[in-house]
Amino acid sequence: MRNKETRTTKTGPDDAGLNLLLIEARKEERRGRADVMAARLETLAARIVTRQLNNTEAAELLREEAVKIQNEAREIH
Repeated sequence: MRNKETRTTKTGPDDAGLNLLLIEARKEERRGRADVMAARLETLAARIVTRQLNNTEAAELLREEAVKIQNEAREIH
């Protein structure tokens, strides 16, 4: 049998400010990610229109971008 040590972290009224800062930081990170994704989609849309890509070509462009995003996500973790 393995020995497991359970630790608990007590939070109190003084931690409320820290929790609010963490929540706000997470929101800001999500906003940043959304802005980046919107810019990427806008770039892809412009490329599709400019190059007058057909459905198959546009789908392939989207697949390539999906692979790039997945690779970036793997690098983060």
